[in-house]
Amino acid sequence: MSPKQMNVAMMTSGGLAPCLSSSVAYLIEFWAAALKAGAISGLSIRMYIDGYKGVLTGDSAVISPDIYGECSCLHDVGGSPIGNSRVKLTNIKDCLARGFIKEGETPLEVAAQQLIKDEITVIHTIGGDDTNTQAAELSKYILEKHGGKVVVVGMPKTIDNDVYPIVQTFGADTAAEQGSIFFTNVVSESSANPRMLIIHEVMGRDSGYLTAATARKYRESLKGAKFTGPGFTTTSKSRDIHAVWIPELHIDIPAEGERLKKVMDEAGCVNVFLSEGAGVGDIVKEMEANGEDVPRDAFGHISLAKINPGVYFSQRLATLVKAEKTLVQKSGYFARSAASNKFDLKLIKDCAEKGVESAIAGVSGCMGQDEDKEGTPIRAIEFERVKGGKHFDKDAPWFQELLKDIGQI
Repeated sequence: MSPKQMNVAMMTSGGLAPCLSSSVAYLIEFWAAALKAGAISGLSIRMYIDGYKGVLTGDSAVISPDIYGECSCLHDVGGSPIGNSRVKLTNIKDCLARGFIKEGETPLEVAAQQLIKDEITVIHTIGGDDTNTQAAELSKYILEKHGGKVVVVGMPKTIDNDVYPIVQTFGADTAAEQGSIFFTNVVSESSANPRMLIIHEVMGRDSGYLTAATARKYRESLKGAKFTGPGFTTTSKSRDIHAVWIPELHIDIPAEGERLKKVMDEAGCVNVFLSEGAGVGDIVKEMEANGEDVPRDAFGHISLAKINPGVYFSQRLATLVKAEKTLVQKSGYFARSAASNKFDLKLIKDCAEKGVESAIAGVSGCMGQDEDKEGTPIRAIEFERVKGGKHFDKDAPWFQELLKDIGQI
């Protein structure tokens, strides 16, 4: 079979993660290499601006071949080099209200027509499970309604690391590392006031992975720290983590309050790592019982920023531990906007290389380490097997050891 012209499109979607810029950079690198090696006869690379918004509105830019070799500079920056948005192609009402489609149109048809017009043969969707499963639906729609074929090769972006059946999603390790750096500074606030309660709220809707991994990296960083002797209030105990609350664990507030009251009396402060999704069910029930509306986004997800779990738990815990001052600090935006670390760079590079090979072979799927296959190989995982909501393994030996070390179990 002779090499063929490939019209490649890329888009990033959903929330930020420390992988978007590097994913774009590596994909460009490997597509350019495929052209140079003769694996394809021709290449165009188009970027859709602001995710599915760009696909719906036709806002895109074709990258000049003259700068393919210069795109490695993207590894040095966080965020998305082409912009993100949260758009659901099956939510006609939302797309209409935001001006992405006209009355009588459907987002799937508008998006399909745009890809056909741009003669796209491959689209790389860099996003979470929602982004990639929507792309698969779009590809299926184009085939069934228009007889065309668009190969969809997704890149799994989410700092929550909560996508089945992928071992590790892009950006999660970097976000944990950055969250640790964030708290290294914030914990100093425990010295700003007697009996200080600090809640470090970490992103993670359904999975406690990021909170647990951030706690692990932070405590590892403490191992090399030196503290002075008697007479100083800054100690290893005051800088340590005293509780890790994640969605996978039941939070018994009265019992934890009693335990942490003793920590407060001894260390003069209490430091809690809280996953933003922890206890959300209880908060929602309370809101509904009070007749309050529960805010949700275009995907139907509860808007965690608006219900504010950190404030909810801090108010209850502060009384129990007799805190004089409470500080809730969220590391999410700091952590998710970083450039990729070495671990994620290698993971992204390996997946991008295999992803380009898969696209050339005409195989759609979401790239990642397939945990259901022996040896967890990197491959294009079938979209029908990809879904979000994977829970963190709370029984992982390293996490159980962490909880024992801090006295939580």
